[in-house]
Amino acid sequence: MFTATLHFTQHRECILRELTADIDAPIPIEIEEIQNGFVTFVLHAGPHADSFQSDLEHADHVNHVKRLDDENLLITKPSCGAYTAIYQNHGTLRRSNTVSGRQREYNVLVFQREDLKNIIDDLEGFGTVTLGKLEEFRATTDSPLTERQREVVTEALARGYYDWPRKITNEDLAIELEISRATLHEHLRKAERTLLSSALADSHKRTGRGQFERIELEQE
Repeated sequence: MFTATLHFTQHRECILRELTADIDAPIPIEIEEIQNGFVTFVLHAGPHADSFQSDLEHADHVNHVKRLDDENLLITKPSCGAYTAIYQNHGTLRRSNTVSGRQREYNVLVFQREDLKNIIDDLEGFGTVTLGKLEEFRATTDSPLTERQREVVTEALARGYYDWPRKITNEDLAIELEISRATLHEHLRKAERTLLSSALADSHKRTGRGQFERIELEQE
């Protein structure tokens, strides 16, 4: 499992790009949910909350805006592409990310370096990407998975399901495990969510020293 910082220049038009173009400091964003191409996030607007809220409420493509307090807005809108690129390649965003005009900083958690390469490839389709750092996360706690989830994930890894390209299809993996594809996907999704949530929770408890081992991104 790896953490990566991606510096991304957005080439597409985006409401956040318009809102933050003339703001000196990057605006923090905490991602809450990605679903069906829509993203829900908290925008830490600070002193700009009033103007941001007004502009967002008048934007046709913004689905929902809620004022949480004096400085924070909860927003649901279609993804401009970056969030979809990350999640469809088995990545997840850590809660702390920033936006400043065209510039984005994404802190991403992925299972494999191949997933990160695919994320970068997709992002480069509509922007410019620079890898700030890549670090290996080494969990020190016991596995939070159920015994069955651990069995399924272990078999998936051993059979090359998470390799790129995949060495086994989901149908064949389900046959090997003597379960349906729907059950396979349910076990994998729950296991991935549990592992990622556990890793994120553990990283928040640490000071940042000693928890990661710096590695180099492998060359193609």
